[in-house]
Amino acid sequence: MSTFELTRRAALVALVALAGSPAVAARRALARAGPSGGIRVDVAPLLENSGQPTAGWVAQTLPAAISQALAATGRTGVSVAVTIDSVILGPNSGGVGPGHSPDQIVGTVTIAGVERPLRATSTYYPSPVDNTVIAQSNYNRVYQLSQAFAYWVAREV
Repeated sequence: MSTFELTRRAALVALVALAGSPAVAARRALARAGPSGGIRVDVAPLLENSGQPTAGWVAQTLPAAISQALAATGRTGVSVAVTIDSVILGPNSGGVGPGHSPDQIVGTVTIAGVERPLRATSTYYPSPVDNTVIAQSNYNRVYQLSQAFAYWVAREV
């Protein structure tokens, strides 16, 4: 193989990695619309508060979660705008109670021109494995929060 081909392959891998990065996903989500053209997720306040990779994870997971939640309730085609202000993850070692930790996602949802505050919670139960793969564990927690937030968005419609 030539050096040129190896360099081209490395450049392609770098491009694919960049395109799938949380930072790029966060920027895309600022103006993203779902398949029906009606779901918009703004993570700019979250990006300022929490930074990456949290904002990118929310930008990746929340639009699809909202779309699925709306479809499950038969409300596809509804125009929904969501702004996420903060994601609060409890301690990784467990928190209050018998070894669990509460997580929260806080934002606003705008449906038919009416803006309402919305907060969703989920509970994290730590595992010894989570300490070795903390980034994956935190991604899973953000994913669960996105699912919970989407459920409440669909209930608001």
